[in-house]
Amino acid sequence: MIPWEHLDTAPIPGSDETLRLKRRGREYSIMLGTNELMNSRLSGSEEALARLPIEKLGAKTPHILIGGLGMGFTLRAALAVLPPDAKVTVAELVPAVVAWARGPMAEVFAGCLDDPRVSVHEGDVGALIREDAGCYNAILLDVDNGPEGLSRPGNDGLYDPRGLQFAKAALRAGGVLAVWSAAPDAGFARRLQRAGFSVEEAKVKAHRGKSGTRHVIWLAVKG
Repeated sequence: MIPWEHLDTAPIPGSDETLRLKRRGREYSIMLGTNELMNSRLSGSEEALARLPIEKLGAKTPHILIGGLGMGFTLRAALAVLPPDAKVTVAELVPAVVAWARGPMAEVFAGCLDDPRVSVHEGDVGALIREDAGCYNAILLDVDNGPEGLSRPGNDGLYDPRGLQFAKAALRAGGVLAVWSAAPDAGFARRLQRAGFSVEEAKVKAHRGKSGTRHVIWLAVKG
């Protein structure tokens, strides 16, 4: 079996933790300690994070905010279904992740960061949400490991009642907040409802195949 090769280590702003990029043949993995945050062979749920909320939108020229670049699966899936005049803003807290996308993982990203619809913000997605009231048709959050974060305590502010109110304010009428999670969280679903969203919970396959792990995506629509 081909051994894993360590390519790079990157600090996480606001945290004592680091991310590690590894490669085995054409397979890539981003690790936080002993936890694998993402793997280039598992893209099904990240693609669904883009596809499901965009299907709900009626906007002809939508503006989408993606929190967390990851391995670009959500971004590529969004670009595949959005019209030519759409706008996609990607916020990525760890600058090295953007550098990996243009460097060792360029094959995985397939040039999607060069799409004219895309702009990249190297910083906290929460800051954009707080600043940009009424700006977005959809906010897609794949930050940390879901509402129960692993890498950065500050991420909790995206998912608490105050953070959800900021997200709601940042959305246009009929906009969708979509949140990825590795596991179900009944408490978070209730927080979304108390924030005034109409909530749907989708269980989606981590892999494109017929079996295996399922992740959760909440689709919260602003009335």
